[in-house]
Amino acid sequence: MTERFVLKRISTDAIERSVERAEHYRLLNDPEQAESICLDILAVDPTNGPARITLILSLTDQFQQGGGSHGVRRAKEHLARLPGEYERAYYTGLVAERQGRAHLLHGGMERAFAYEGLHEAMQHYEQADALKPVGVDDAILRWNACVRTIERESLQPRHDEPELPLE
Repeated sequence: MTERFVLKRISTDAIERSVERAEHYRLLNDPEQAESICLDILAVDPTNGPARITLILSLTDQFQQGGGSHGVRRAKEHLARLPGEYERAYYTGLVAERQGRAHLLHGGMERAFAYEGLHEAMQHYEQADALKPVGVDDAILRWNACVRTIERESLQPRHDEPELPLE
């Protein structure tokens, strides 16, 4: 019989340092550790915006490692819990962009999916730009990066294939 473990809860006094640790592990390219820390923080403080954002970014960091649709779904679940419209639009764009870039790494038929992800991201970045705080042009920077990638990689949308008649 397999032993069951119970997760331990961090103290509320440790939240600020734990957010810093999560960001640190993310920057060390250890998104799984950052994700785990964020989940511990959110178990104690479900409204912690920096932890939720770091969690979303950690999940998107894993897309290129084959996180697939499960990782995208999990990231989208957390997007809905972000506090403001700007944050929801911006990070929804970021999830779509990173999903598109993950498709780009796989090449071949995935390139059309890369275009779609980047194009969807651009739409969210336009929404975020309309909602942005004064002096925050992050959505424009991301939008421009998507445009440059589409142009550099000569990405095109998928073309609908005509259905073949059944014989």
